[in-house]
Amino acid sequence: MRESGEMYLETILVLGKKKNTVRAIDIVEEMQVSKPSVSKALGRLKKEECVIVDADGHIAFTEKGRKIAEKIYERHNVLSQILIRLGVDEETAVEDACKIEHDISDKTFEIIKKHIKEN
Repeated sequence: MRESGEMYLETILVLGKKKNTVRAIDIVEEMQVSKPSVSKALGRLKKEECVIVDADGHIAFTEKGRKIAEKIYERHNVLSQILIRLGVDEETAVEDACKIEHDISDKTFEIIKKHIKEN
């Protein structure tokens, strides 16, 4: 999955934590992207069997989609906190974590989590 798809899944997860239902317009507002961009992204995510959209436009995860979203969300939170602990200001830490979360290997991320638990 490409980085943009991961970003959409993470956004749907975060929005779902804030409100009961998530619709395309919510993603437009949260990510500050165009309606056609969201529509295209949702089409790809449906094709990749990561989300389903019901007749009322409510977006829900498939098991595959939820797993990917939670993985990216965990990476974002852990990496942000590490950077903040290292002295990076919160805004920069969140922005940098967003960049790193998509490229870091599973192996490296697991070692980072292990290190945090031990210290």
